[in-house]
Amino acid sequence: MAGPLEGIRVVELGVWVAGPAAGGILADWGADVVKIEPPDGDPARTFGRMLGISPQDRHHVSPPFQMDNRGKRSVVLDLASDDGKARAQALLDGADVFLTNIRTGALRRIGLDFAAVAAANPRLVYGLITGYGAEGPDADRPAYDVAAFWARSGLAHLLTRPGETPPFQRGGMGDHMAGMTLAGAICAALVARTRTGAGQLVTTSLYRQGAYTVSFDLNTFLITGHAIAIGQRETMGNPCMNNYTAADGRRFWLVGLQGDRHWPALCACVQRPDWLTDERFATGRARATNAGELIAELDAIFAAKTLDEWAEIFAAQPDLFWSPINSMEDVIADEQFHAAGGVVYVPDADGGAVPMVATPADFHGTPNEVRCSAPELGEHTAEILDELSHR
Repeated sequence: MAGPLEGIRVVELGVWVAGPAAGGILADWGADVVKIEPPDGDPARTFGRMLGISPQDRHHVSPPFQMDNRGKRSVVLDLASDDGKARAQALLDGADVFLTNIRTGALRRIGLDFAAVAAANPRLVYGLITGYGAEGPDADRPAYDVAAFWARSGLAHLLTRPGETPPFQRGGMGDHMAGMTLAGAICAALVARTRTGAGQLVTTSLYRQGAYTVSFDLNTFLITGHAIAIGQRETMGNPCMNNYTAADGRRFWLVGLQGDRHWPALCACVQRPDWLTDERFATGRARATNAGELIAELDAIFAAKTLDEWAEIFAAQPDLFWSPINSMEDVIADEQFHAAGGVVYVPDADGGAVPMVATPADFHGTPNEVRCSAPELGEHTAEILDELSHR
């Protein structure tokens, strides 16, 4: 049950979320991930305190840190010292992968930039996450994902209703997406190494990840010069692709992307077969022209029954696609979330198991298990340094 990356040795020099997320995914997939931390630790260890979480035991101190660092081993090295640099280099000499989201200028100053590391270990796959890219005027500009992924990429703008202020991003959204991208790219580089025998530099950035996330819009603008309008619920051009509120206040989303296919099913659900021939609504163009009127009528109809009642009605129409708008409590209570493997139970030092969100990939030929919870700061320093001395 070690996973597809059993035997792959990874050294991570990561802080906060993006780099550690990539390392956490590789650890979940079976790699031996050694996390280098400074004497005062990865600052992400303080997330629990920042979120106002009162520590009850080691697993509650910082749930976000646990998510991205489970299954790793922690070694404390002072990379400002010659001894710390030498030990880091020794770790890299025997590694398959080095991954980091430290700024490139700082990496050069401590001798862990790609050129220096690759010269000593040409088989090493070097994975780097930056804020804005490895080249260009902002290559070494500091960034969190709220800046590079959310704001600068256009994502926040596209999610802002006209005349309103931008919504706030949830924690680590861009970081986790960039971490998954880097994990996949590292695996591709490892495959390439089996052909060439050589490692390589593999990069991604929070900015590129944000742009790719909105590539439906951005690529349309790139090719045509025209922006896709930012929709408003009350006037959506396709009322079958919209959110509504049931009598009990619970919201849901209709997902009728194909009008000719999904419109008859919606008419059947709301018991308005006359709409199929009503000139205001009979065609996609007519529904777009009269969207405000149609949405108002649907609002009144949906407000007459609870969401559970609507769910039963929707279930009778195979061509009615929809989803509840879930709260966190709803997701955790959702049978399908668990059936789809959304939760993994992580062994702890006390012999129990802590439920955590699973990384979103399963390997059915080489199944993996999460080995352990996130390490304490420097928990494996002596063990790892002993391994180095016996190579």
